[in-house]
Amino acid sequence: MALAVFLQELDELARAAVEQFAAAVDGETLESARVAFLGAKQGRLKAAQKQMGNVGPSDRPLAGKRFNEVKQSIESAYAAAQQRLTGGSVRRPPDPTFDATLPGIRPQLGKRHPLTQTMEELKDIMGRLGFTVADGPEVEDERHNFEALNIPREHPARDPLENFYLATAGVGDPDSVFLLRSQTSTVQIRVMEAKRPPIRIISMGRVYRPDTADATHYPMFHQIEGLLVDHRVTMADLKSVLRLFAQTYLGSEVHIRFRPSFFPFTEPSVEVDYQWKDNWIEFGGAGMVDPHVLQAVGYDPEEVTGFAFGLGVERLCMRRHGVTDIREFYKNDVRFLQQF
Repeated sequence: MALAVFLQELDELARAAVEQFAAAVDGETLESARVAFLGAKQGRLKAAQKQMGNVGPSDRPLAGKRFNEVKQSIESAYAAAQQRLTGGSVRRPPDPTFDATLPGIRPQLGKRHPLTQTMEELKDIMGRLGFTVADGPEVEDERHNFEALNIPREHPARDPLENFYLATAGVGDPDSVFLLRSQTSTVQIRVMEAKRPPIRIISMGRVYRPDTADATHYPMFHQIEGLLVDHRVTMADLKSVLRLFAQTYLGSEVHIRFRPSFFPFTEPSVEVDYQWKDNWIEFGGAGMVDPHVLQAVGYDPEEVTGFAFGLGVERLCMRRHGVTDIREFYKNDVRFLQQF
């Protein structure tokens, strides 16, 4: 095929396409014109492209250049008609198989997880008592997870079988050891390192311990930790805060009692029980912040004192809603989760 004949056919193709796109009066006629000129299989532009093989080898660069110009002209004409008729989108002809009278499929809306609901409520309660929320990393170093909390290296709580240690070293420090935090008390250390008293914070989030999963244990669970450091803080302040917290969350008269206990980071330390519905139930651990912990963050134990407490979020949620197996929270069973 001679080059001049091919170029003439391209010009006629461009002129015809522009005229038909300009004459389109609705989406249906525009779509018919698009298929006729720009169709991927039988469109006239596609047929013209195939004719380029009949042009002599020496004339093909010029033919290809003119073909690209015509193609761009036709596509621009189609886009302009599309914008003129529909504001940018072609209205396809209605699907004859679609029945608008049939009922639709109602989307299933989810809910917040019961543990998330519980944590939001606990934040609200403690916020009304003057505590702000502090966050910290779930991957911790040994200093924040143990040493600054007065847990010596030989303490059984640091046993590799009692923690999820990570097989990685610290950046620039090959002696650093990291683990998934076993308690939210690590956040207390980070807050006290960055801020001077008075401090009144709660930390809340996931903690990890290699416990065998059963009705009351799980290798991952949630804690809420409270810390108050100021001048002349006493055990009476601790008991008052915990009593108000329990009464507000459980919605009834609750009595609190302390039982002597031991935690490396508090002295004295207590186990907290509350009486609810005529039963005494274990609440969590608490106590006055140990002077060694205050010294580890640069505080003077002679000037400030403080208390700390730690409670299990799952335990609170289970008691309030009558759940007997902690594993139910993590099965992702919609039938269970929809009850909350």
